[in-house]
Amino acid sequence: MDNSPLQVLTVPTGPYPDQRPSSGGLRKKVFVFQSRRNYLHNFIQSIFSSIDLPDRQGSAMVVGGDGRFFNRTAIEVVVQMAAANGVGRLIIGHHGIMSTPAASCVIRKFKAIGGIILTASHNPGGPDGDFGIKFNTANGGPANDVATHKIYQISRTIEEFAICPGLKVDLTTLGKQTFDLENKFKPFTVEIVDSVESYTNLMRNIFDFAALKDLLSGPSHVRVRLDAMHGVLGPYVKRILCEELGCPPHSAVNCIPLEDFGGQHPDPNLTYASDLVDSMSDGFYDLGAAFDGDGDRNMILGKHGFFVTPSDAVAVIADNIFNIPYFQQTGVRGFARSMPTSAALDRVAKATKIELYETPTGWKFFGNLMDAGRLSLCGEESFGTGGDHIREKDGLWAVLAWLSILAARRQSVEDIVKGHWLKYGRNYFTRYDYEDVDIDAACEMMEDLELIVADKSFVKQRFAVEEKIYQVEKADNFEYTDPVDSTIYRNQGLRIIFSDGSRIIYRLSGTSSNRATVRIYIDSYERENVFQDPQVMLAPLATIALKISQLHHRTGRSGPSVIT
Repeated sequence: MDNSPLQVLTVPTGPYPDQRPSSGGLRKKVFVFQSRRNYLHNFIQSIFSSIDLPDRQGSAMVVGGDGRFFNRTAIEVVVQMAAANGVGRLIIGHHGIMSTPAASCVIRKFKAIGGIILTASHNPGGPDGDFGIKFNTANGGPANDVATHKIYQISRTIEEFAICPGLKVDLTTLGKQTFDLENKFKPFTVEIVDSVESYTNLMRNIFDFAALKDLLSGPSHVRVRLDAMHGVLGPYVKRILCEELGCPPHSAVNCIPLEDFGGQHPDPNLTYASDLVDSMSDGFYDLGAAFDGDGDRNMILGKHGFFVTPSDAVAVIADNIFNIPYFQQTGVRGFARSMPTSAALDRVAKATKIELYETPTGWKFFGNLMDAGRLSLCGEESFGTGGDHIREKDGLWAVLAWLSILAARRQSVEDIVKGHWLKYGRNYFTRYDYEDVDIDAACEMMEDLELIVADKSFVKQRFAVEEKIYQVEKADNFEYTDPVDSTIYRNQGLRIIFSDGSRIIYRLSGTSSNRATVRIYIDSYERENVFQDPQVMLAPLATIALKISQLHHRTGRSGPSVIT
């Protein structure tokens, strides 16, 4: 056996112009990573080069992914390049699998300088699907704009990358592996860890597992149905809900992570998690939940498929927050929501006299507030909810929070939500997603919309639909000044706010080289009339939103791909 030090190579390369990461990382079709020479290597090198050499040398970093196709190939490259770039230690999830919330947990637990998470979140997987690379910083959260911009700038001028091609890691065996590299004084260490256990220990310190076990397996237990959608969260659900808390094995379905997510779209909403919706319809289960590919998003359903909007979900948790032992110990520093999320949380904040922050879309904005000690609970309408225990949204944490409320209140999900509406009034909310729209048509529409919104004569304009009249009170492109560091973020979404507080918001999301998703968010508050169908209640505003934007005409669409 050859025990000589492994060779480190410097390989010439050339830049690509399209490696600008968002806070969700760099996401492309798998074939882009497979077919473009050194495309993966370039971006990984750009991440390492963005970290100052003194900080990088001998440091610890975390690596894991959601198990989608190309995950194992990419991990091998990341390991070989980390060693060559002076990283001293890598902590990798068993089999290369690690949920995004668990990665945040492990980064913080091991005091790593950051982590590389291989995920495209809720996007489809498989050879024809998407792949992504995301960099999280030392706080466990997504890289901020300064960091992602630095990575992008390096990627535009990159000329070479460092790699140790002979280094092979066994991802199947827990424990430490060491490697001697040429010209390195200390061995390079890889530690394969059980991230499920690390995450379970964290949850054990947040929630009352004894109370939850009684709720789920005691004499008067509730029945739950948890769908991991063949994403990364399956092993975590099995360990915590079934093994720790006593749920029957059949309570957790689709819990084996698959490279193509079983051919499904791992996005927990009413459209793509329709199997869960169907299984809840007969009333056998009291609570249902679905999770996305990397485990940070969740959808909550009650008996008979009663749908809890993410906007309502975070508001209900806020109103019952002291049913969670963690918050009894830490207190509550603040609440926050993304701007497109309904104002249901605002009403709880006002009643409890707790500070409320309205941020742009993106978890990094919440992380900054948490690091400053200003924020305890936050949520986004895009099925993300979380607390300050980590710096990512956390799907399983949200379900445990709901179960904690059920354990304390001993009411159904539907009764708890309807009681919340009676107490605070209801923010009716819907989101229209137009997916895979031609990017030129989408951008031109948004540019024309911005001209309309910016025109001073638009304010006070009236729109009549049937018997309802809506008058524009305010219109703008949302701008956010971070209260922690005073950074200003402009162009975060077009808002039309009417005199009764109703809102229409337009945003572009998920843009790629030639396609985009156009999103319309509609939100309207009712104090008394709280038990109606949201689509009926919001139909006049939807008509106005489509009339102002001319979206169907501009994009050639006859209706949205997904309605939430």
